[in-house]
Order: sequence, then structure tokens, then C-alpha cells
Amino acid sequence: MRHNTGFTYAEQGLTERPYPAPMTDRWPAGYRLVLRKAELEVADSQAGFLRLANGLLDWDLHRRAGLYVAPGTPRAAPGVDMASGVGVWRVRYYAPCRVIWAAEAALDDDGAPVRGQRSGFGYGTLPGHPERGEEGFYAELDEAGRLYFRVAAYSRPGNRLVGAVNMVNTRVQQFYTNRYFAAAYRLASGS
Repeated sequence: MRHNTGFTYAEQGLTERPYPAPMTDRWPAGYRLVLRKAELEVADSQAGFLRLANGLLDWDLHRRAGLYVAPGTPRAAPGVDMASGVGVWRVRYYAPCRVIWAAEAALDDDGAPVRGQRSGFGYGTLPGHPERGEEGFYAELDEAGRLYFRVAAYSRPGNRLVGAVNMVNTRVQQFYTNRYFAAAYRLASGS
């Protein structure tokens, strides 16, 4: 467990799951857990993996899912602060986060991605975020060359107001998680 300052929760770094670490255990108690995985069937899974991995780390997944990420936000790397926003024009609500871990794609000597790896990042909530917790985004290329996108998150309401409308907040999270999966397919397929 990491003890970085500024986060709004204590259980940091639990989304860091290098391949082939299981995604189903070692989650903190008292949080709502989201674990989703989908195989992305694209013409070239290795090229799709690289497109998806770069799209995750460069915030393209978030942008394609309909979230606002400020131009110039650095590539995901430990310690990078970012805030995704929802809203219209200049009227936006921002959810600040800090990247806890990031994994670049591992390549062989020919520049092709190595099979049996996960690339992506995990970020945790900072003050001002409606939730407390962490979310990880993963591009996965298994040993057989199949491409997967995964999301793993543990969260709970960040304050009483969010807790009071938790059903609405949960639906918003589901909405954006669905959009992440659609965006991941578009990234991996190059569309």
C-alpha cells in the first residue's frame, strides 16, 4: 500500500495488476467494486494493442468517451495530475485525480508488442472529486494474442451529498464505463 499525500482515500495502488496477476481478489472492503473485461476483436490484435495502450496513456480513451481532458495534459505517468470534466462549453464539473502507476507497452526487438502483458494506468481521487477511490484502465494482450480491454475500480461517495444521490452517481459511472468500452474498441480498431 502506498501513502501518497493529497489522496482522498487510504488504500492506494491496488489497481496495479501486472499480467497475469488476477483481477478478482485483494480489493479493499467498504467500496463498490467495478470489474469489467471485454475481448476486442480487431483485424490485427498486436497493432490494436499498441493503439489502445497509447490511447489510454494519452487520455484519448477519456476524450472519446465524451469527457473533457485539458489539451497539454501530460501522458499518464506516476504523479501526473489530471481532471476530467463533464458539462457543456465552459460550464463543466471537473473530477481531479492523480496517476498512481502507469505501464508502457513492452516491445520485442522487432518493435512488436510482447504477448502476455498489460499496459495502462491507475489513478486515485483528489479533493474535489465526487468519489473516493481508484480506477485502473488496461490494454491486455494475452499469450494467445487475444486483445482485451479492462476496467477495475473501487469507490465510495466522496461526501454526504454524493452519498444521498448515490443511485444517480452509480448510473453516471455505469454510463461512462460503457462509453469507455465503446471508445476502447474504436481506438483498438483504428476507427
